[in-house]
Order: sequence, then C-alpha cells, then structure tokens
Amino acid sequence: MLTSALARMGPPRGASAAGLASDAVSGAVCGGDPVNGYQVLEQVVRLPVSTWRYHWDPPQVRHLGPMAQDWWKAFGVGENDRTICCTDANGVAIVAIQALHRELTALRDEVEALRTEGLPGTAANRGSADASPRQSAAD
Repeated sequence: MLTSALARMGPPRGASAAGLASDAVSGAVCGGDPVNGYQVLEQVVRLPVSTWRYHWDPPQVRHLGPMAQDWWKAFGVGENDRTICCTDANGVAIVAIQALHRELTALRDEVEALRTEGLPGTAANRGSADASPRQSAAD
C-alpha cells in the first residue's frame, strides 16, 4: 500500500510532522551576520499586507500576508522575489518582536523614572489612588 510505503520513508528533507522545518543549526549555516532589529521593525511597519487567494483556491479560501515582491524589496532575504521562505518570515517576526520588547522596556523604564522623580502630573505627586491599575511585568 502506498500510504505505508510513504510512512516508512518519513517526512521529506526540510519537513516535519507539523510542516516545514528549518535546518538552521550551528555547523550547517555560514555567514551569521547580526541584524538591526529597529531597521527590520521599520520595514515590517511599511510592508503592505493584504488578504488574497491563489487562482487555484476555492473562492472561500483567504490567505493573509505580503506579496513576495514586496517582501524581497523590504528585506532582501530568501532565494528570489517570487517566494517567501518560512524561515525568513519567522526570523523577521522574531527580530521585530525583540525590537518592540526593547522599546517597550525602555518606555516602562522612562515612565518609572518620571514617577520616581515626582514630576507634576505623575502618580508620585497624585498619590497611589491615581496610579495606573496596570502592573509592570516585574510585579
């Protein structure tokens, strides 16, 4: 039976039981250059994103994402301007999230410093009853 033969073969290279998988492990890649997360975040913000369907999809099917040409223009990663590699999409998302986390942490630190200084209009001068109900991640 064909199904049993395929099951014995295992997933194709670059795939797993959950779908495509990256082989990006130490020793298997070269040229690991750092990236500027803030620049990547700016490109993400400018990237056009829409819903669409492939010509072969049934009319009720919708996908969400950028066009490969826009992706290539924004990031210049992957093989060409016709496809978006899942590894690259994951990398861009992770770097953008890291940049947002750094910005959020800096803003929280700035707010805390202003509260500590007791500037007019801050929670330190108004009393604890007016303090923000949202607690910091450290609480």
